Amino acid sequence: MAGLAGYAAGLLPDLDAVVYGMSTDWSSGPVEGRVNDLKALKRSMFGRAKSPLLRKRLLLIAASRRPRTGLKSP
Repeated sequence: MAGLAGYAAGLLPDLDAVVYGMSTDWSSGPVEGRVNDLKALKRSMFGRAKSPLLRKRLLLIAASRRPRTGLKSP
């Protein structure tokens, strides 16, 4: 319980920022997802691939996860 109390005490000086962060509709979820993709890809290819291949694979992953908007069904 002491760890939680210490964490809460550390939040108090930034209480306005904490309240704002919890009450806004803005989300960093998509950005965090891309960062997670990059880290997983780098771990899986560590020592086996150079930058050009890593870049190409990351761009392919990003394109495959991009939302399809504006497409009209036939």
